[in-house]
Amino acid sequence: MKIEQPYRLIISGGGTGGHVFPAIAIAHAFRVRYPDSKILFVGANGKMEMTRVPEAGFEIIGLWISGITRSLSLSNVLVPFKLLFSYIKAIQVVRQFKPHAAVGTGGYASGPVMLAAVRNNVPTLIQEQNSSAGLTNRKLAKKVNRVCVAYPKMEKYFPAEKVTLTGNPVRVDIVSTNDKRKMALEYFGLKQDQKTVLVLGGSGGALTINQSMLAGLSKFSDAGVQVIWQTGRFYFEQMKGQVTGVNMKNVRMFDFVNRMDLAYAASDLIISRAGALAISEITLVRKPAIFIPSPNVADDHQTKNATALVEAGAAILIKDKDAVATLAGEALKLIFDTDRCETMSKNIGALARPKAAEEIVNEIEKLIQCN
Repeated sequence: MKIEQPYRLIISGGGTGGHVFPAIAIAHAFRVRYPDSKILFVGANGKMEMTRVPEAGFEIIGLWISGITRSLSLSNVLVPFKLLFSYIKAIQVVRQFKPHAAVGTGGYASGPVMLAAVRNNVPTLIQEQNSSAGLTNRKLAKKVNRVCVAYPKMEKYFPAEKVTLTGNPVRVDIVSTNDKRKMALEYFGLKQDQKTVLVLGGSGGALTINQSMLAGLSKFSDAGVQVIWQTGRFYFEQMKGQVTGVNMKNVRMFDFVNRMDLAYAASDLIISRAGALAISEITLVRKPAIFIPSPNVADDHQTKNATALVEAGAAILIKDKDAVATLAGEALKLIFDTDRCETMSKNIGALARPKAAEEIVNEIEKLIQCN
């Protein structure tokens, strides 16, 4: 049955950049195809999506919801009540907005919203970013209509007949950075004739990567290498206070880099955790990378993510426990090895899926038109 436009789409997911930015990328791709569409995000109050989504030009509603903390905490007692309250509110939102489809990208808010959509017979699609499926998406998979994944062999987590391999959608401004290098270096106040390292640890930050940079900053400075360093919001003040006795004229430190397209364009080498979003973006910008997988994730999925690139000759993997002692040395050895950097850039670029967002929109479109 053909449904009249404009289409209405609900998108839910968040908590971290790994869930938020793919959701925004899907929304942008949907709006490009359907400029008159109405798109509503639903997120978790107090989480980064409540600011990032409006900045991207979309409306968002917040739910009173959070996950269970690993430590003993009174806040865990409230979790069942938050889930129930959020589910009731999600049902109200779905019934009022009357979406033609609902998309979930994982995170706290995604569960109640997608269940509310299923209850109201709204076509549903979830997008899984990692090689090891998240808990929310695992629970939702049996109920939703379609599951878009970024890695092959995900049928071990999801019903095979629902799975479509699309890759991870990335922010639209990152898809093309090749012609931005001069502008990017000027934006960060860096020199055109010096090597530049970009250091990332996710939106919250990664303590080990930050400690490794503190330990190695003098080596980067002595080698004349420039550094764009995203500490993450949890570590910025701490790192800023601990940087002493080092020449900082070639270092640009941020809690969060808003112009990631320019950060990628300025860099010759990227140091990063191995989250799915980071890997998807780095493959697109075709830069050599050193990955330091987080040891604090389910099923050690970041190591699995990074290992696939190492086996393709596209990246270097340093274990978290070895990073403080070895990161600076490995980074400097690589960044001045032009031939190896060129080979890694070619290999990592071959793994990119630049049309992931458009492919996901194709699947949403099919669900709407078949409903």
